[in-house]
Amino acid sequence: MLTKKIFIFSMVLTTGIIVVSCSDIKRKPGRVYMPDMAYSRAYETYSVTEEDREALQKKGINFSNIPVAGTIKRGELFHFLLEKDKEGDSTNYVASKSVHNPLGMLDSTQMIEANRLFLVNCAICHGPKLDGNGPLYRGGEGPYPVKPATLVGDAKYEGMPEGQMFYSVTFGKNKMGSYASQLDTRQRWMVISYIKAKQSAGKSKAAAGSDSTAEKK
Repeated sequence: MLTKKIFIFSMVLTTGIIVVSCSDIKRKPGRVYMPDMAYSRAYETYSVTEEDREALQKKGINFSNIPVAGTIKRGELFHFLLEKDKEGDSTNYVASKSVHNPLGMLDSTQMIEANRLFLVNCAICHGPKLDGNGPLYRGGEGPYPVKPATLVGDAKYEGMPEGQMFYSVTFGKNKMGSYASQLDTRQRWMVISYIKAKQSAGKSKAAAGSDSTAEKK
């Protein structure tokens, strides 16, 4: 008899649970202890202007599109330890001269990929031939009035250390903005390896040309 009563009670309880769970009654969620964690505010990095940031601060939202100091992006390789110099300072830019490319020599497959990365991200300014004559300049007839850096054929950039190039690509320099969001750390080093390889090839070609000219004389 007791077993029968327990069975009936269980059936009634189960039926009640099913009815309640399937009902159309809308319930409000309980109070959230940490709403910022439960309902995150998603902002695109480059969509938030200084005015937007100030407006958010007035609402008590301290948003910054800059990573927290000392943190490293998950999966990032070859982390660059130097931070961007503050305006008017060049301490870390100078210190970057001592940073060496961790990739070493690229193989033929990697060089093809590095060439692709350069053409996609850099050639619009520096030109496919690395002569500073990209589509934006186009011999002075393009929309950009000032010729970008000549990466091959200019002693200034041919003598620039790899670490300093990496600093410029990572944080931006002069008119060139940062490419840290377009290229990950490994890709940036690959592009720099490609540039250095082209510079070496250009020097070898120039040396061979001067030797042949000397022989003719």
